[in-house]
Amino acid sequence: MTRTDGRGPLAGVRIVECSMLGPGAVTTHLADLGADVIKVEPPSGDYVREMTWPIVEGVSLMHLHISRGKRSITLDLRTDQGREVFLDLVRDADAVVEAMRPGGLERRGLGYDVLRGVNPRLVFMTISGYGMTGPYKDMPSHGVAYDTWAGLVNPGIDEEGFAYIPEHPSMGIHAGPLFGALGILAGIVQARATGEGCRMEVAQADAAAAMDWYRSETWKAYERPESEVTGNKADNYERRAPGTAGMRHGVRYQIYESKDGFVLFQASERVFWRNFCAGVGRMDLFERWPGAEVADHAAGNRELQAELREIFRQRTTAEWVAFGDEHDTPIAPVNTPKTLLDDPQFKARMPLLPRERLGAEQLPTPIKLVDGSLPVPTRAPTVGEHTDEILREVLGYDEARVAELRASGALG
Repeated sequence: MTRTDGRGPLAGVRIVECSMLGPGAVTTHLADLGADVIKVEPPSGDYVREMTWPIVEGVSLMHLHISRGKRSITLDLRTDQGREVFLDLVRDADAVVEAMRPGGLERRGLGYDVLRGVNPRLVFMTISGYGMTGPYKDMPSHGVAYDTWAGLVNPGIDEEGFAYIPEHPSMGIHAGPLFGALGILAGIVQARATGEGCRMEVAQADAAAAMDWYRSETWKAYERPESEVTGNKADNYERRAPGTAGMRHGVRYQIYESKDGFVLFQASERVFWRNFCAGVGRMDLFERWPGAEVADHAAGNRELQAELREIFRQRTTAEWVAFGDEHDTPIAPVNTPKTLLDDPQFKARMPLLPRERLGAEQLPTPIKLVDGSLPVPTRAPTVGEHTDEILREVLGYDEARVAELRASGALG
């Protein structure tokens, strides 16, 4: 029996995972969709259970989240018997994930060529910090490094002049597993059609840079002469700073203080700007500054910005969101990671998975079946929790074989 009892679009897909720390999230997305993910751990276990805060009843939230819906088996891959069991797991698997520094399985005599020998249709995915090539390939690293490397983090300076890591959304450690999961699925589709597997790899640093392509590609485009690369027509073709930095001086596309918080105003199209002005009874603003048809932020118009500041202070955030819905004007709440959980749209779309089942409240996968439901994942496993279950139910070992393995030390 799989961890999802045959439910979900990936029911019938089996993945063998060897991971340490956060990169194991590559298979979380697949387990959420019904794949049977078998996490192979050394006898000492993956120390992700002790990493970072918070620690929930002695176990890290990171482990509870990224290992949910998976099964754990302990194998000592330094032993011949442990390697034999691993090869048996691989024989009928769709994919093997090596979520650690590249070459970890190769060093244990279980590299891609060996695994392909027992399963030619196997998809082999390596996910690591900096990837399998390049001058950084052997360097140790943690998640924030991929964001600083990719240019996503502006260092903070405290009151004593010390630099510090500012609060920022983590990109590489989350985007890397998403790209990895996409690659695994593509490989499985090909393997099931052709009978031929493949080897892939993804670097979390590369993924962070890829997700921020708009800024880096804009800087590159700006190396070309202004006769070839300009700004928007609405800005008189003046080049703005790349990405969100170019929004600092926006007026019709800007954050404004509400009566009890902040809202994001996005009336960059003339039709939305007209709707807003009509809705607040200030058509004089539209008549004076109608702007361009599209992509007009009224950048630098401080007089208009002052008018809008006073208008937005007159209603609460919830009232402005309702106004935007009623008057067809893009106005969004400016949430924090804490207030997001109480947002009505969030509650309607992303109800938290219960701590009674998973050990801590967790966000579900954002993927939804329109005419069905996905399985609720099971709690992240303890070290080797499903060793006997996997040996018996997946591999068909009898009691004598399990006892032999245990006595040999192959299971730790």
